[in-house]
Amino acid sequence: MKLSRADVLLMAFCTGLIVANIYYCQPLIILIAREFNITESVAGRATYLTQAGYAIGLLLLVPLGDMFERKKQILVITGLAILSLLIAGFSQSFLVLQIACVLIGASSIVPQLILPMAANLSSDENRGQTVGIIMSGLLIGILGSRSVSGTIGYLWGWRSMFLIAAGICLLLVLLMARRFPSSLPSFKGNYKQLMGSMFGYIKTQPVLRETSLINFLAFATLSAFWTTMVLYLASPPFNYQSLQIGLFGIAGAAGALAAPLVGKLSDGKDPRRNLLIGLLLQLISIVAFYFTQHHIFLFVAGIILLDIGQQAIHVTNQTRIYALIPEARNRLNTVFMSVSFVGASVGSAAGLWLWDKGQWPLFCLGSGLLISTNILLYYFYKQRKQPELA
Repeated sequence: MKLSRADVLLMAFCTGLIVANIYYCQPLIILIAREFNITESVAGRATYLTQAGYAIGLLLLVPLGDMFERKKQILVITGLAILSLLIAGFSQSFLVLQIACVLIGASSIVPQLILPMAANLSSDENRGQTVGIIMSGLLIGILGSRSVSGTIGYLWGWRSMFLIAAGICLLLVLLMARRFPSSLPSFKGNYKQLMGSMFGYIKTQPVLRETSLINFLAFATLSAFWTTMVLYLASPPFNYQSLQIGLFGIAGAAGALAAPLVGKLSDGKDPRRNLLIGLLLQLISIVAFYFTQHHIFLFVAGIILLDIGQQAIHVTNQTRIYALIPEARNRLNTVFMSVSFVGASVGSAAGLWLWDKGQWPLFCLGSGLLISTNILLYYFYKQRKQPELA
């Protein structure tokens, strides 16, 4: 079957609400630190452990989408997400919360099953646009989750956010069971062969290696910012509470509206052209952050530019890999997104380390170095002129 507009919008809706599970903890760092009597930097471990769990889930669970029927897999894994969120909401120690965060991340990989499903059911000429629309839902979920989480945490405490998220996922299971199409697998071998073929693609697909490496650094930059900005805004001269910090997610969500346009542009003959634009926008955003001082509007402008740049990079790269080997989209996506979220986890940890060593100025300098390295990689791969389908 082919996807209708309503199907695509429903997938975008479900994708956004499920991926939000990974990011609810970010504005809650301050509240978690207070309850468990730990420093905010230590409480920040919850953010990169969740992202590490997501990378684990991507590596071990997403490839199964090429082996088993995707709809059933989506429903089972979302059920596991409900259980993980409940454990977090009722945790009585920071150790249990950290374990729960790893499980939340690992069970929130459903968007990376929905995306290949949508790509398989889309025509070649509309695939990039479809991916862009679903990515809009995903990115609005990522960025909007921070605003929702900060508000709920401020009003009812950090535990309530995890419990509400469990309830949302329960409703989504019922909705997806009723409305999602079946998507039959294309791989006929066993799990060992499945994983072996995935690593074989790393060796044989240069475009996969290029997109994964560029995304690694881009996700590291983005994640470092969203983790560290909580500490920055909670410090003088701002001294913001979780409610106010969470509202900055709205600025990032505004940038997510660019994803369908980026996806449509990625259907053209030169998908790489969007990458440089995205990288330059990220670099400009870091300059804006460095000179923010008391100018909060400059900070907001930086958030918008950072997230538009991230989408230009991510949607373009994801569209490129989906065009490589149609019957192996889940495995290609596994490599791509696993590397991306390892980058996100490393970025969060690095952001916290830079903050401890030199506060906001050192964070901005470190982020600028990451983006500059990514620009050099872009030109390196451009010189090699790897052939690809797009």
